[in-house]
Amino acid sequence: MRRRALWALLCCACLPDSAALACTARIEGGQRVESTHYELAYRPHPTPVVVGQHFALDVIVCARAPHDRVAELRVDARMPDHRHGMNYRPSVTDRGGGVYRVEGLMFHMPGRWQYVFEVRDARGTERLTQDHWLR
Repeated sequence: MRRRALWALLCCACLPDSAALACTARIEGGQRVESTHYELAYRPHPTPVVVGQHFALDVIVCARAPHDRVAELRVDARMPDHRHGMNYRPSVTDRGGGVYRVEGLMFHMPGRWQYVFEVRDARGTERLTQDHWLR
């Protein structure tokens, strides 16, 4: 099942430029977040995320216009109510075609966390955020 889901992600991400406008980032069982120029979908592994345990994210990024090109994806997480982030710096692996694997994340306490996805391109950086409540 996991292989099939990853294959579906790769097929969507590898659409030719003419189909880029039709690309909608989706991951089975995942969350979506949108910005002006990008759509992003992600899913944590393992699920559910547990306090004090490392986890990873599968991420797919789709451009809304064919001329938009992701140069780099950075991922972090923070607790806005506490004004601090994670104790770990995650690593992002570009798997090609808009598919990424983020490893080394850990939420060290319960509460409201916020994923921060930074998509860098020729224009600059576009930041997408998504809340995650951890109990």
